[in-house]
Amino acid sequence: MINYFSARFLALLISLSPYLATAQIQDAPLVKEGEGPYQQLIIRGVTLINGNGSPPMGPVDVVVENNRITNVVSVGAPGVPINPDRRPKLQEGGKELSAEGMYLLPGFIDMHGHIGGKAQGTPAEYVFKLWMAHGVTTIREPGSGNGLDWTLKHKKLSAENKITAPRIMAYTFFGAGSDQPITTAEEARAWVRKNAENGADGIKFFGASPEVMDAALRENKALGLRSACHHAQLNVAWWNALQSARAGLTSMEHWYGLPEALFDGQTVQDYPPDYNYNNEQDRFSEAGKLWEQAAKPGSVKWNEVMDELLALDFTIDPTFNIYEASRDLHRARTQEWHQDYTLPSLWEFYAPSRVSHGSYWHAWGTEQEVEWKKNYQIWMKFVNEYKNRGGRVTTGSDSGFIYELYGFAYIREMELLREAGFHPLEVIRAATLNGAQALGLEKDLGTIEPGKLADMVIVEENPLANLQVLYGTGAIKLNEDNEVERVGGVKFTIKDGIIYDAKQLLKDVKAMVDSAKKESGFEFAQPGMEKTNKT
Repeated sequence: MINYFSARFLALLISLSPYLATAQIQDAPLVKEGEGPYQQLIIRGVTLINGNGSPPMGPVDVVVENNRITNVVSVGAPGVPINPDRRPKLQEGGKELSAEGMYLLPGFIDMHGHIGGKAQGTPAEYVFKLWMAHGVTTIREPGSGNGLDWTLKHKKLSAENKITAPRIMAYTFFGAGSDQPITTAEEARAWVRKNAENGADGIKFFGASPEVMDAALRENKALGLRSACHHAQLNVAWWNALQSARAGLTSMEHWYGLPEALFDGQTVQDYPPDYNYNNEQDRFSEAGKLWEQAAKPGSVKWNEVMDELLALDFTIDPTFNIYEASRDLHRARTQEWHQDYTLPSLWEFYAPSRVSHGSYWHAWGTEQEVEWKKNYQIWMKFVNEYKNRGGRVTTGSDSGFIYELYGFAYIREMELLREAGFHPLEVIRAATLNGAQALGLEKDLGTIEPGKLADMVIVEENPLANLQVLYGTGAIKLNEDNEVERVGGVKFTIKDGIIYDAKQLLKDVKAMVDSAKKESGFEFAQPGMEKTNKT
Protein backbone atom coordinates (compact mmCIF):
# COMPACT_ATOMS: atom_id res chain seq x y z
CA MET A 1 0.00 0.00 0.00
CA ILE A 2 3.01 2.34 0.13
CA ASN A 3 2.14 3.76 -3.23
CA TYR A 4 4.24 6.92 -3.09
CA PHE A 5 7.51 5.21 -3.93
CA SER A 6 9.16 5.48 -7.34
CA ALA A 7 12.69 5.90 -8.50
CA ARG A 8 11.99 9.30 -10.03
CA PHE A 9 10.44 10.55 -6.81
CA LEU A 10 13.08 9.29 -4.42
CA ALA A 11 13.03 12.62 -2.60
CA LEU A 12 9.70 11.59 -1.12
CA LEU A 13 11.52 8.99 1.00
CA ILE A 14 12.13 11.53 3.74
CA SER A 15 8.41 11.93 4.33
CA LEU A 16 7.89 8.18 4.05
CA SER A 17 10.56 7.13 6.53
CA PRO A 18 8.08 5.49 8.94
CA TYR A 19 7.27 2.96 6.22
CA LEU A 20 10.65 2.17 4.75
CA ALA A 21 13.83 0.36 5.69
CA THR A 22 14.96 2.72 8.42
CA ALA A 23 11.91 1.85 10.52
CA GLN A 24 12.33 -1.75 11.65
CA ILE A 25 9.84 -3.47 13.88
CA GLN A 26 10.60 -5.72 16.82
CA ASP A 27 12.18 -9.04 15.83
CA ALA A 28 10.25 -12.27 16.23
CA PRO A 29 11.30 -14.23 19.33
CA LEU A 30 12.85 -17.67 19.05
CA VAL A 31 10.26 -20.41 18.75
CA LYS A 32 8.35 -21.82 21.70
CA GLU A 33 5.34 -23.18 19.82
CA GLY A 34 4.71 -26.20 17.64
CA GLU A 35 5.05 -29.97 17.84
CA GLY A 36 7.49 -31.78 15.60
CA PRO A 37 8.80 -32.21 13.06
CA TYR A 38 8.48 -35.97 13.23
CA GLN A 39 10.30 -38.69 11.35
CA GLN A 40 6.82 -39.73 10.26
CA LEU A 41 3.48 -37.95 10.62
CA ILE A 42 0.19 -39.51 9.54
CA ILE A 43 -2.96 -37.39 9.42
CA ARG A 44 -5.80 -39.88 9.77
CA GLY A 45 -9.28 -39.91 8.24
CA VAL A 46 -9.43 -36.35 6.93
CA THR A 47 -11.37 -34.97 3.96
CA LEU A 48 -8.94 -33.48 1.45
CA ILE A 49 -9.72 -30.18 -0.29
CA ASN A 50 -6.78 -29.85 -2.64
CA GLY A 51 -5.36 -26.79 -4.35
CA ASN A 52 -5.70 -28.04 -7.91
CA GLY A 53 -9.46 -27.60 -8.28
CA SER A 54 -10.32 -31.25 -7.72
CA PRO A 55 -13.44 -32.03 -5.67
CA PRO A 56 -13.13 -32.98 -1.99
CA MET A 57 -12.13 -36.56 -1.24
CA GLY A 58 -12.24 -38.46 2.01
CA PRO A 59 -11.54 -40.06 4.26
CA VAL A 60 -7.87 -40.13 3.41
CA ASP A 61 -4.70 -40.71 5.37
CA VAL A 62 -1.85 -38.33 4.51
CA VAL A 63 1.68 -39.55 5.24
CA VAL A 64 4.56 -37.12 5.85
CA GLU A 65 8.17 -38.22 6.22
CA ASN A 66 10.96 -35.77 6.96
CA ASN A 67 8.75 -32.83 5.97
CA ARG A 68 7.77 -34.29 2.59
CA ILE A 69 4.39 -35.76 1.76
CA THR A 70 5.02 -39.36 0.73
CA ASN A 71 1.50 -40.72 0.30
CA VAL A 72 -2.16 -39.76 0.16
CA VAL A 73 -4.25 -42.90 0.69
CA SER A 74 -8.02 -43.17 0.27
CA VAL A 75 -9.06 -45.32 3.24
CA GLY A 76 -12.79 -45.69 2.73
CA ALA A 77 -16.08 -43.96 2.02
CA PRO A 78 -18.14 -41.51 4.10
CA GLY A 79 -20.32 -43.13 6.74
CA VAL A 80 -18.58 -46.51 6.47
CA PRO A 81 -16.12 -47.85 9.07
CA ILE A 82 -12.55 -47.62 7.85
CA ASN A 83 -10.83 -50.91 7.14
CA PRO A 84 -7.62 -50.78 9.18
CA ASP A 85 -5.86 -53.00 6.65
CA ARG A 86 -6.02 -50.18 4.09
CA ARG A 87 -4.29 -47.66 6.32
CA PRO A 88 -0.60 -46.74 6.10
CA LYS A 89 1.42 -48.22 8.94
CA LEU A 90 2.81 -45.99 11.66
CA GLN A 91 6.54 -46.33 12.07
CA GLU A 92 8.21 -46.51 15.45
CA GLY A 93 8.54 -42.97 16.77
CA GLY A 94 5.95 -41.66 14.33
CA LYS A 95 3.05 -39.37 15.16
CA GLU A 96 -0.64 -39.91 14.39
CA LEU A 97 -2.99 -36.94 14.16
CA SER A 98 -6.63 -37.96 14.29
CA ALA A 99 -8.65 -35.75 11.94
CA GLU A 100 -11.84 -37.71 11.33
CA GLY A 101 -14.62 -35.36 10.26
CA MET A 102 -12.14 -32.55 9.58
CA TYR A 103 -10.91 -30.92 6.38
CA LEU A 104 -7.34 -30.65 5.11
CA LEU A 105 -6.13 -27.97 2.70
CA PRO A 106 -2.70 -26.90 1.42
CA GLY A 107 -1.07 -24.08 3.36
CA PHE A 108 -2.30 -20.66 2.28
CA ILE A 109 -0.04 -18.20 0.44
CA ASP A 110 -0.44 -14.47 1.09
CA MET A 111 0.96 -12.75 -1.99
CA HIS A 112 0.90 -9.30 -0.41
CA GLY A 113 2.13 -9.63 3.14
CA HIS A 114 3.91 -6.62 4.63
CA ILE A 115 5.51 -7.76 7.89
CA GLY A 116 4.09 -4.94 9.98
CA GLY A 117 5.42 -1.43 10.32
CA LYS A 118 6.85 0.82 13.01
CA ALA A 119 4.14 3.42 12.35
CA GLN A 120 1.54 0.73 13.13
CA GLY A 121 3.41 -0.50 16.20
CA THR A 122 3.16 -4.13 15.10
CA PRO A 123 5.96 -6.43 16.29
CA ALA A 124 6.87 -9.38 14.06
CA GLU A 125 5.55 -11.96 16.53
CA TYR A 126 2.10 -10.34 16.43
CA VAL A 127 2.00 -10.32 12.64
CA PHE A 128 3.40 -13.81 12.17
CA LYS A 129 1.08 -15.44 14.69
CA LEU A 130 -2.01 -13.82 13.17
CA TRP A 131 -1.03 -15.20 9.78
CA MET A 132 -0.20 -18.67 11.09
CA ALA A 133 -3.43 -18.77 13.10
CA HIS A 134 -5.30 -18.39 9.80
CA GLY A 135 -3.39 -21.08 7.92
CA VAL A 136 -1.02 -18.73 6.08
CA THR A 137 2.22 -20.69 5.76
CA THR A 138 3.92 -18.60 3.05
CA ILE A 139 4.02 -14.86 2.45
CA ARG A 140 5.54 -12.63 -0.19
CA GLU A 141 6.93 -9.54 1.50
CA PRO A 142 6.34 -6.90 -1.22
CA GLY A 143 9.04 -4.38 -0.50
CA SER A 144 10.84 -5.43 2.70
CA GLY A 145 9.90 -2.21 4.44
CA ASN A 146 11.87 -3.22 7.52
CA GLY A 147 14.98 -3.49 5.37
CA LEU A 148 16.11 -6.35 3.13
CA ASP A 149 18.67 -7.60 5.65
CA TRP A 150 15.97 -7.73 8.36
CA THR A 151 13.60 -9.59 6.04
CA LEU A 152 16.26 -12.05 4.90
CA LYS A 153 17.22 -12.71 8.52
CA HIS A 154 13.64 -13.64 9.35
CA LYS A 155 13.32 -15.62 6.13
CA LYS A 156 16.28 -17.73 7.24
CA LEU A 157 14.97 -18.13 10.80
CA SER A 158 11.60 -19.22 9.43
CA ALA A 159 13.20 -21.69 7.01
CA GLU A 160 15.10 -23.16 9.96
CA ASN A 161 11.88 -23.14 12.05
CA LYS A 162 13.56 -21.14 14.79
CA ILE A 163 10.63 -18.71 14.85
CA THR A 164 6.88 -19.23 14.54
CA ALA A 165 6.35 -17.67 11.14
CA PRO A 166 5.32 -18.38 7.57
CA ARG A 167 8.05 -19.01 5.04
CA ILE A 168 9.04 -15.67 3.49
CA MET A 169 9.76 -14.51 -0.05
CA ALA A 170 11.63 -11.22 0.18
CA TYR A 171 11.04 -8.55 -2.47
CA THR A 172 12.68 -5.12 -2.32
CA PHE A 173 11.24 -1.69 -3.12
CA PHE A 174 12.82 -0.59 -6.38
CA GLY A 175 15.49 1.98 -5.65
CA ALA A 176 15.76 1.20 -1.94
CA GLY A 177 19.24 1.92 -0.64
CA SER A 178 20.18 4.14 -3.56
CA ASP A 179 21.75 7.45 -2.59
CA GLN A 180 20.33 9.22 -5.64
CA PRO A 181 17.21 8.90 -7.79
CA ILE A 182 17.54 6.26 -10.51
CA THR A 183 17.07 8.16 -13.77
CA THR A 184 18.82 6.14 -16.48
CA ALA A 185 18.54 2.64 -17.88
CA GLU A 186 22.07 1.73 -16.85
CA GLU A 187 21.48 2.92 -13.28
CA ALA A 188 18.32 0.80 -13.21
CA ARG A 189 20.12 -2.31 -14.45
CA ALA A 190 22.94 -1.81 -11.96
CA TRP A 191 20.51 -1.51 -9.06
CA VAL A 192 18.67 -4.66 -10.16
CA ARG A 193 21.92 -6.64 -10.34
CA LYS A 194 22.91 -5.43 -6.89
CA ASN A 195 19.51 -6.36 -5.51
CA ALA A 196 19.95 -9.90 -6.82
CA GLU A 197 23.44 -10.10 -5.32
CA ASN A 198 21.98 -9.03 -1.97
CA GLY A 199 19.75 -12.12 -1.97
CA ALA A 200 16.33 -10.66 -2.75
CA ASP A 201 13.72 -12.92 -4.35
CA GLY A 202 12.27 -10.11 -6.43
CA ILE A 203 11.38 -6.44 -6.74
CA LYS A 204 8.33 -4.34 -5.87
CA PHE A 205 7.88 -1.41 -8.25
CA PHE A 206 5.69 1.66 -8.02
CA GLY A 207 6.62 3.10 -11.39
CA ALA A 208 9.24 5.31 -13.00
CA SER A 209 10.04 6.69 -16.44
CA PRO A 210 9.52 4.27 -19.34
CA GLU A 211 13.28 4.06 -19.86
CA VAL A 212 13.92 3.08 -16.24
CA MET A 213 10.98 0.67 -15.92
CA ASP A 214 11.77 -1.12 -19.16
CA ALA A 215 15.44 -1.56 -18.30
CA ALA A 216 14.81 -2.67 -14.71
CA LEU A 217 12.11 -5.18 -15.57
CA ARG A 218 14.07 -6.74 -18.44
CA GLU A 219 17.22 -7.05 -16.34
CA ASN A 220 15.28 -8.57 -13.45
CA LYS A 221 13.68 -11.10 -15.79
CA ALA A 222 17.04 -11.98 -17.31
CA LEU A 223 18.36 -12.72 -13.81
CA GLY A 224 15.44 -15.11 -13.22
CA LEU A 225 13.84 -13.03 -10.46
CA ARG A 226 10.15 -12.19 -10.16
CA SER A 227 8.45 -8.86 -9.72
CA ALA A 228 5.36 -7.04 -8.52
CA CYS A 229 4.10 -3.55 -9.22
CA HIS A 230 1.64 -1.11 -7.74
CA HIS A 231 1.35 1.29 -10.65
CA ALA A 232 1.24 4.53 -8.70
CA GLN A 233 -0.69 7.39 -10.23
CA LEU A 234 2.43 9.57 -10.36
CA ASN A 235 3.78 7.43 -13.19
CA VAL A 236 0.92 5.42 -14.65
CA ALA A 237 0.04 7.92 -17.39
CA TRP A 238 3.26 7.03 -19.20
CA TRP A 239 3.73 3.43 -18.05
CA ASN A 240 0.75 1.18 -17.28
CA ALA A 241 0.25 -2.48 -16.34
CA LEU A 242 0.24 -3.76 -19.90
CA GLN A 243 3.53 -2.04 -20.67
CA SER A 244 5.03 -3.53 -17.51
CA ALA A 245 3.83 -7.01 -18.48
CA ARG A 246 5.44 -6.66 -21.92
CA ALA A 247 8.76 -5.73 -20.29
CA GLY A 248 8.69 -8.75 -17.97
CA LEU A 249 6.65 -7.85 -14.88
CA THR A 250 5.36 -11.14 -13.43
CA SER A 251 2.48 -9.84 -11.29
CA MET A 252 0.49 -6.67 -10.68
CA GLU A 253 -0.82 -5.61 -7.29
CA HIS A 254 -4.28 -4.09 -6.68
CA TRP A 255 -5.65 -2.71 -9.94
CA TYR A 256 -3.90 0.58 -10.61
CA GLY A 257 -2.46 0.55 -14.13
CA LEU A 258 -5.05 -1.84 -15.50
CA PRO A 259 -7.90 0.62 -16.16
CA GLU A 260 -5.32 2.96 -17.67
CA ALA A 261 -4.29 0.19 -20.07
CA LEU A 262 -7.99 -0.05 -20.97
CA PHE A 263 -8.49 3.64 -21.72
CA ASP A 264 -10.11 3.97 -25.16
CA GLY A 265 -11.05 7.64 -25.35
CA GLN A 266 -8.45 9.31 -23.15
CA THR A 267 -4.88 8.86 -21.97
CA VAL A 268 -5.06 10.12 -18.37
CA GLN A 269 -7.47 9.74 -15.49
CA ASP A 270 -10.23 12.37 -15.43
CA TYR A 271 -8.83 14.38 -12.53
CA PRO A 272 -10.92 17.35 -11.27
CA PRO A 273 -9.07 20.70 -11.40
CA ASP A 274 -8.66 20.95 -7.62
CA TYR A 275 -7.24 17.41 -7.27
CA ASN A 276 -4.07 17.07 -5.17
CA TYR A 277 -2.24 13.72 -5.08
CA ASN A 278 -0.89 14.43 -1.60
CA ASN A 279 -4.45 14.70 -0.30
CA GLU A 280 -5.31 11.07 0.29
CA GLN A 281 -9.05 11.66 0.25
CA ASP A 282 -8.67 13.16 -3.23
CA ARG A 283 -6.59 10.23 -4.38
CA PHE A 284 -8.79 7.44 -3.06
CA SER A 285 -12.14 9.04 -3.82
CA GLU A 286 -11.19 9.75 -7.44
CA ALA A 287 -9.68 6.27 -7.77
CA GLY A 288 -13.15 4.96 -7.04
CA LYS A 289 -14.32 6.41 -10.38
CA LEU A 290 -11.51 4.97 -12.46
CA TRP A 291 -12.94 1.68 -13.74
CA GLU A 292 -15.94 3.48 -15.24
CA GLN A 293 -13.49 5.49 -17.35
CA ALA A 294 -11.99 2.33 -18.87
CA ALA A 295 -13.18 0.40 -21.92
CA LYS A 296 -16.42 -1.44 -21.30
CA PRO A 297 -16.60 -5.17 -20.59
CA GLY A 298 -16.72 -7.14 -23.81
CA SER A 299 -15.43 -4.28 -25.93
CA VAL A 300 -12.63 -4.72 -28.47
CA LYS A 301 -10.17 -2.89 -26.20
CA TRP A 302 -11.21 -4.94 -23.15
CA ASN A 303 -10.57 -8.18 -25.03
CA GLU A 304 -7.32 -6.99 -26.62
CA VAL A 305 -5.77 -6.12 -23.27
CA MET A 306 -6.97 -9.31 -21.60
CA ASP A 307 -5.76 -11.48 -24.48
CA GLU A 308 -2.29 -9.98 -24.35
CA LEU A 309 -1.99 -10.36 -20.56
CA LEU A 310 -3.09 -13.99 -20.87
CA ALA A 311 -0.50 -14.63 -23.60
CA LEU A 312 2.19 -13.18 -21.31
CA ASP A 313 1.22 -15.59 -18.46
CA PHE A 314 0.67 -12.55 -16.27
CA THR A 315 -0.50 -12.84 -12.65
CA ILE A 316 -3.13 -10.57 -11.11
CA ASP A 317 -3.04 -10.21 -7.33
CA PRO A 318 -6.15 -8.04 -6.79
CA THR A 319 -6.17 -7.51 -2.99
CA PHE A 320 -9.90 -6.72 -3.08
CA ASN A 321 -10.03 -6.54 0.72
CA ILE A 322 -7.68 -3.61 1.21
CA TYR A 323 -10.07 -1.18 -0.49
CA GLU A 324 -13.26 -2.58 0.99
CA ALA A 325 -13.56 0.22 3.53
CA SER A 326 -13.90 2.54 0.54
CA ARG A 327 -17.24 0.95 -0.28
CA ASP A 328 -18.37 0.34 3.32
CA LEU A 329 -16.38 2.20 5.95
CA HIS A 330 -18.60 1.28 8.91
CA ARG A 331 -18.34 -2.43 8.14
CA ALA A 332 -14.55 -2.28 8.01
CA ARG A 333 -14.27 -0.30 11.25
CA THR A 334 -16.62 -2.49 13.25
CA GLN A 335 -15.36 -5.96 12.36
CA GLU A 336 -15.69 -8.05 15.50
CA TRP A 337 -12.05 -9.11 15.62
CA HIS A 338 -10.78 -5.56 16.20
CA GLN A 339 -11.95 -5.75 19.82
CA ASP A 340 -9.65 -8.60 20.79
CA TYR A 341 -6.90 -8.70 18.18
CA THR A 342 -6.14 -5.16 16.96
CA LEU A 343 -3.33 -3.44 18.84
CA PRO A 344 -4.13 0.06 20.17
CA SER A 345 -1.27 1.51 18.11
CA LEU A 346 -2.67 -0.09 14.96
CA TRP A 347 -6.17 1.14 15.72
CA GLU A 348 -4.85 4.66 16.11
CA PHE A 349 -2.93 4.33 12.84
CA TYR A 350 -6.17 3.41 11.05
CA ALA A 351 -7.97 6.52 12.31
CA PRO A 352 -8.64 9.52 10.00
CA SER A 353 -5.38 11.34 9.47
CA ARG A 354 -3.60 13.58 7.01
CA VAL A 355 -0.33 11.83 7.87
CA SER A 356 -0.95 8.06 8.17
CA HIS A 357 -1.08 6.35 4.79
CA GLY A 358 -4.49 4.88 3.98
CA SER A 359 -6.31 6.89 6.66
CA TYR A 360 -8.19 8.93 4.10
CA TRP A 361 -11.49 9.30 5.94
CA HIS A 362 -11.41 13.10 6.02
CA ALA A 363 -15.05 13.33 4.97
CA TRP A 364 -16.06 9.93 3.67
CA GLY A 365 -19.67 9.00 3.08
CA THR A 366 -22.45 7.80 0.83
CA GLU A 367 -21.30 9.40 -2.43
CA GLN A 368 -17.79 7.98 -2.22
CA GLU A 369 -19.05 4.53 -1.23
CA VAL A 370 -21.53 4.37 -4.11
CA GLU A 371 -18.76 5.17 -6.58
CA TRP A 372 -16.55 2.49 -5.08
CA LYS A 373 -19.33 -0.10 -5.23
CA LYS A 374 -19.62 0.56 -8.96
CA ASN A 375 -15.82 0.36 -9.19
CA TYR A 376 -15.82 -3.08 -7.60
CA GLN A 377 -18.46 -4.43 -10.00
CA ILE A 378 -16.32 -3.77 -13.08
CA TRP A 379 -13.03 -4.65 -11.38
CA MET A 380 -14.42 -7.99 -10.19
CA LYS A 381 -15.83 -8.68 -13.64
CA PHE A 382 -12.40 -8.28 -15.22
CA VAL A 383 -10.69 -10.47 -12.63
CA ASN A 384 -13.31 -13.22 -12.82
CA GLU A 385 -13.25 -13.24 -16.62
CA TYR A 386 -9.45 -13.32 -16.56
CA LYS A 387 -9.64 -16.42 -14.35
CA ASN A 388 -12.29 -18.03 -16.57
CA ARG A 389 -10.10 -17.56 -19.64
CA GLY A 390 -7.14 -19.27 -18.00
CA GLY A 391 -5.42 -16.36 -16.27
CA ARG A 392 -3.69 -16.73 -12.93
CA VAL A 393 -5.30 -14.87 -10.01
CA THR A 394 -3.78 -15.07 -6.55
CA THR A 395 -4.76 -14.17 -2.99
CA GLY A 396 -3.09 -11.27 -1.21
CA SER A 397 -4.19 -9.15 1.74
CA ASP A 398 -1.96 -6.05 2.12
CA SER A 399 -2.87 -6.07 5.81
CA GLY A 400 -1.90 -3.38 8.30
CA PHE A 401 -3.66 -0.56 6.50
CA ILE A 402 -7.26 0.65 6.11
CA TYR A 403 -8.76 -1.44 8.95
CA GLU A 404 -7.48 -4.71 7.48
CA LEU A 405 -5.92 -7.01 10.10
CA TYR A 406 -3.33 -9.66 9.38
CA GLY A 407 -4.80 -13.13 8.88
CA PHE A 408 -8.40 -11.99 9.13
CA ALA A 409 -7.98 -9.85 6.01
CA TYR A 410 -6.62 -12.84 4.12
CA ILE A 411 -9.80 -14.82 4.75
CA ARG A 412 -11.83 -11.77 3.77
CA GLU A 413 -9.92 -11.70 0.48
CA MET A 414 -11.04 -15.28 -0.11
CA GLU A 415 -14.65 -14.22 0.50
CA LEU A 416 -14.29 -11.36 -1.97
CA LEU A 417 -12.93 -13.68 -4.64
CA ARG A 418 -16.08 -15.71 -4.08
CA GLU A 419 -18.15 -12.53 -4.48
CA ALA A 420 -16.34 -11.84 -7.74
CA GLY A 421 -17.67 -15.13 -9.11
CA PHE A 422 -15.03 -17.70 -8.17
CA HIS A 423 -16.28 -21.17 -7.24
CA PRO A 424 -15.13 -22.01 -3.68
CA LEU A 425 -12.67 -24.53 -5.15
CA GLU A 426 -11.31 -21.77 -7.40
CA VAL A 427 -10.89 -19.61 -4.31
CA ILE A 428 -8.82 -22.34 -2.66
CA ARG A 429 -6.75 -22.72 -5.83
CA ALA A 430 -6.08 -18.95 -5.88
CA ALA A 431 -4.96 -19.16 -2.25
CA THR A 432 -2.66 -22.15 -2.76
CA LEU A 433 -1.49 -23.48 -6.13
CA ASN A 434 -1.80 -20.19 -8.01
CA GLY A 435 0.30 -18.42 -5.40
CA ALA A 436 2.92 -21.17 -5.52
CA GLN A 437 3.09 -20.91 -9.31
CA ALA A 438 3.38 -17.12 -9.19
CA LEU A 439 6.35 -17.46 -6.82
CA GLY A 440 7.96 -20.32 -8.74
CA LEU A 441 7.41 -22.68 -5.80
CA GLU A 442 4.88 -25.08 -7.31
CA LYS A 443 7.28 -28.04 -7.06
CA ASP A 444 7.17 -27.71 -3.28
CA LEU A 445 3.92 -25.94 -2.39
CA GLY A 446 0.33 -25.41 -3.44
CA THR A 447 -1.16 -28.91 -3.38
CA ILE A 448 -1.30 -31.96 -1.14
CA GLU A 449 0.55 -34.63 -3.11
CA PRO A 450 3.62 -36.84 -2.76
CA GLY A 451 6.85 -34.90 -3.03
CA LYS A 452 5.47 -31.59 -1.74
CA LEU A 453 6.43 -29.94 1.53
CA ALA A 454 4.15 -30.53 4.49
CA ASP A 455 2.41 -27.12 4.63
CA MET A 456 -1.24 -27.71 5.51
CA VAL A 457 -4.36 -26.30 7.12
CA ILE A 458 -6.81 -28.36 9.17
CA VAL A 459 -10.28 -27.04 10.04
CA GLU A 460 -13.24 -28.76 11.65
CA GLU A 461 -15.89 -27.18 9.42
CA ASN A 462 -16.23 -27.31 5.63
CA PRO A 463 -14.85 -24.05 4.18
CA LEU A 464 -16.42 -24.78 0.79
CA ALA A 465 -19.83 -24.39 2.41
CA ASN A 466 -18.83 -21.24 4.29
CA LEU A 467 -15.43 -19.56 3.98
CA GLN A 468 -16.15 -17.67 7.20
CA VAL A 469 -15.29 -20.79 9.21
CA LEU A 470 -11.65 -19.97 8.39
CA TYR A 471 -11.74 -16.73 10.42
CA GLY A 472 -10.08 -16.93 13.81
CA THR A 473 -13.39 -15.82 15.30
CA GLY A 474 -15.19 -18.59 13.39
CA ALA A 475 -18.76 -18.40 12.15
CA ILE A 476 -22.10 -18.15 13.93
CA LYS A 477 -24.36 -21.20 13.74
CA LEU A 478 -27.65 -22.22 15.34
CA ASN A 479 -27.36 -25.73 16.76
CA GLU A 480 -30.00 -28.42 17.18
CA ASP A 481 -30.79 -27.11 20.67
CA ASN A 482 -31.72 -23.70 19.21
CA GLU A 483 -28.60 -22.19 20.71
CA VAL A 484 -26.20 -19.87 18.95
CA GLU A 485 -22.64 -21.18 18.87
CA ARG A 486 -19.33 -20.37 17.27
CA VAL A 487 -17.91 -22.96 14.91
CA GLY A 488 -14.72 -23.16 12.94
CA GLY A 489 -11.52 -21.27 13.11
CA VAL A 490 -8.43 -23.07 11.86
CA LYS A 491 -7.62 -25.90 14.26
CA PHE A 492 -4.08 -26.78 13.17
CA THR A 493 -1.62 -25.04 10.90
CA ILE A 494 1.16 -27.34 9.75
CA LYS A 495 4.30 -25.78 8.32
CA ASP A 496 7.38 -27.83 7.45
CA GLY A 497 5.72 -30.80 9.16
CA ILE A 498 5.44 -28.92 12.47
CA ILE A 499 1.96 -28.83 14.01
CA TYR A 500 0.82 -25.49 15.43
CA ASP A 501 -2.30 -25.06 17.55
CA ALA A 502 -3.93 -22.20 15.65
CA LYS A 503 -6.30 -21.29 18.44
CA GLN A 504 -3.44 -21.05 20.93
CA LEU A 505 -1.63 -18.70 18.55
CA LEU A 506 -4.70 -16.45 18.63
CA LYS A 507 -4.71 -16.58 22.42
CA ASP A 508 -1.08 -15.44 22.34
CA VAL A 509 -2.05 -12.49 20.13
CA LYS A 510 -4.94 -11.55 22.39
CA ALA A 511 -2.57 -11.55 25.35
CA MET A 512 -0.29 -9.14 23.50
CA VAL A 513 -3.23 -6.86 22.75
CA ASP A 514 -4.53 -7.02 26.32
CA SER A 515 -1.08 -6.11 27.63
CA ALA A 516 -0.78 -3.18 25.22
CA LYS A 517 -4.22 -1.90 26.21
CA LYS A 518 -3.34 -2.06 29.89
CA GLU A 519 -0.03 -0.32 29.36
CA SER A 520 -1.51 2.51 27.28
CA GLY A 521 -4.80 2.89 29.14
CA PHE A 522 -6.62 2.19 25.88
CA GLU A 523 -10.37 1.67 26.06
CA PHE A 524 -11.84 0.21 22.89
CA ALA A 525 -15.20 1.72 22.03
CA GLN A 526 -17.04 0.89 18.83
CA PRO A 527 -17.71 2.80 16.75
CA GLY A 528 -16.27 6.00 18.12
CA MET A 529 -12.84 5.41 19.61
CA GLU A 530 -10.16 6.99 17.46
CA LYS A 531 -7.31 7.73 19.85
CA THR A 532 -5.72 5.98 22.79
CA ASN A 533 -7.14 7.03 26.14
CA LYS A 534 -4.14 7.48 28.39
CA THR A 535 -4.82 7.78 32.09
